[in-house]
Amino acid sequence: MIRDLTDTTTTAVSKTLVRLRNDVGAMALGRVLTLIVVVDDTDASEAIDVATHASRQHPCRIIVLIPGERRGRSRLDAQVRLGGDAGASEIVVLRLYGPLAKHGPSVVVPLLLPDSPIVAWWPGEAPDDVANDPIGTMAQRRITDAAQHRNSRAVLRKRARTYRPGDSDLSWTRITRWRGLLAAALDQPPYEAVTAAVVSGAPDSPSTDLLAAWLAQRLKVPVQRVATPRGSGISAVRLERRSGPIDLVRPGDVVATLSQPGQPDRRITLPRREAREILADELRRLDPDDTYEDALLLGIEKLTPVRLSAEQAARTGKAPSPDDSRRLAARLRRDDSAKEAMAMVTAPPAPDTAETAQVRSATRRKLAGEPTPREEKAADQAADKAAYKAAYKAPKSRKTPPTRKASS
Repeated sequence: MIRDLTDTTTTAVSKTLVRLRNDVGAMALGRVLTLIVVVDDTDASEAIDVATHASRQHPCRIIVLIPGERRGRSRLDAQVRLGGDAGASEIVVLRLYGPLAKHGPSVVVPLLLPDSPIVAWWPGEAPDDVANDPIGTMAQRRITDAAQHRNSRAVLRKRARTYRPGDSDLSWTRITRWRGLLAAALDQPPYEAVTAAVVSGAPDSPSTDLLAAWLAQRLKVPVQRVATPRGSGISAVRLERRSGPIDLVRPGDVVATLSQPGQPDRRITLPRREAREILADELRRLDPDDTYEDALLLGIEKLTPVRLSAEQAARTGKAPSPDDSRRLAARLRRDDSAKEAMAMVTAPPAPDTAETAQVRSATRRKLAGEPTPREEKAADQAADKAAYKAAYKAPKSRKTPPTRKASS
């Protein structure tokens, strides 16, 4: 259900929310937080779609704040969405015009849910200091996306200078699976210390910088960054150990390979994560992310400038080769297909009934001239019956005399 309100007030918006809620019926799930989305009009539709899907896991009230043209008189246009058009949330879209566009926090405050956490999200470019931004000061969590800025590395350094507990970035959430796979690989034998690391990624990928910073901070080893083509994201990670390197390589957008000494090569599904998925991950925790804080404040400063391309590093053996990873993934896929086909050929057919094995055994005994279990049972029953008759049947009597005729 959607209601549009033109040149309205926050009081009218609140009354409309109450009236629509009564018309639709009570919400089945309680709203656990208020999500404030600060976005430009051009990106508002996509941001609302992402927030709506994320709210299916975290029911909330979504307030979308769109600062419009600042010339002209002050005006507030609103749209209220409830029910099927809002997923598991309530969506209030606020478009501010004129001098009112500078006073977004004053417009938002009357619509906040009482006694519930507040999360602020900037899908596009965010303020330089989100913690001191008027919207950021009222939020427990402040979510940005450094990948939306032109110079992502400069933005990360700026985020480090202005960091406050509760700040987070979607570029960090995008590497959750990479961090999990690398940590799991180090938890397997031979449990050797890592002596160096190499991270291959695009120069416009802040996730690559954060992954390298996390490795540098956690492993306390030098981490070298090598460059891949722009837009390719993270391509590979190599962890050097005495027995040999651990290579996690994703040459494309979905399939990756994991190679390490003493373990079979593995083909892993490692797709790029969508915005709705990573936003839902961010909304799962409302406490400060200490691991992100260490990587941002202590790891970024340990990174050295990028001096090699991925091709140069692969030729010199300093980084894994994406071409070798593609060939390895293709070979593993063929091996898996061959194993599946062989299993289909050699696997015994499923029994039609629970007695199939017994029927086959009886057939083999019949062909061999041996009595089947059923025939043996029938013979035993016949023998028992004959013995019973022989033991208990009365002897036959002699010829009985004729009966006398009754006299008349």
